[in-house]
Amino acid sequence: MKKTFHIFWIVLILLFLYLPIMVLAVYSFTSSTMIGSIRGFSLHNYETLFTTPELMDMIRGTFLLAFVVALISTILGSLGAVGAFYSKKKTRSAIELLGQIPVVNADVVTGFSVCILLIVFFGMNKNTYIPLVIGLCVLCTPFVYLQVMPRLSGMDPYLYEAALDLGCTPSQAMIRVILPEIIPGMVSGFLTALTLSLDDYFITSYTKPAVFNTISTYVVNATKGAQTDVKTALWALSTLLFVVIVIVVVMMNLTGSREEDR
Repeated sequence: MKKTFHIFWIVLILLFLYLPIMVLAVYSFTSSTMIGSIRGFSLHNYETLFTTPELMDMIRGTFLLAFVVALISTILGSLGAVGAFYSKKKTRSAIELLGQIPVVNADVVTGFSVCILLIVFFGMNKNTYIPLVIGLCVLCTPFVYLQVMPRLSGMDPYLYEAALDLGCTPSQAMIRVILPEIIPGMVSGFLTALTLSLDDYFITSYTKPAVFNTISTYVVNATKGAQTDVKTALWALSTLLFVVIVIVVVMMNLTGSREEDR
């Protein structure tokens, strides 16, 4: 009876998490114009998605921005984790405390603060992408730090010093000893930063140029008066994003299982 209850509870949680996405995926393959009435099977939404220049430009711009932000955040977060790991205990504790604040802080507060600091205080031009990239890096870098630090904590802290004693320069020891240990954490942090950049709305809406839209800001604006074809095409876009994320997660887990077996 206890086992049955546990299974029932797990199924209920999974339904709560994934049923709305499944409903959206089903409607993306219909000709329905609103949720609630299923019409015939159709690929019209996917055709609209891939043949509308406005949507394709928005998707390309979003992924290019997310890739750049994820790359910068991975470099900064990894270097910060290495620096904190080899710092004194008090310094490391202070860095960890400061790194946790952007994680638990509300995105709207971060976005508004970055907007005031860069655009109002420093007078930076909002029509450039610099405030947007900086704001998203502020959001994503601490998450990369939190992914890399456990890999360093599980490593022998004296390996770096041993490499120096054996003739390596500091840069060689970093590349040959530290980097191989933290690559899994860096990859995980990169994917986390990529997902956060794709998903963020508040920081992006405060710092983006007026003529630029990401998926999140475009979806919000689309619900306020876009054409019906564009709205339903976003159902197809959401479904494709979900499928891609599932494939990436499955591949990462299979790769991790193989490494553990080795």
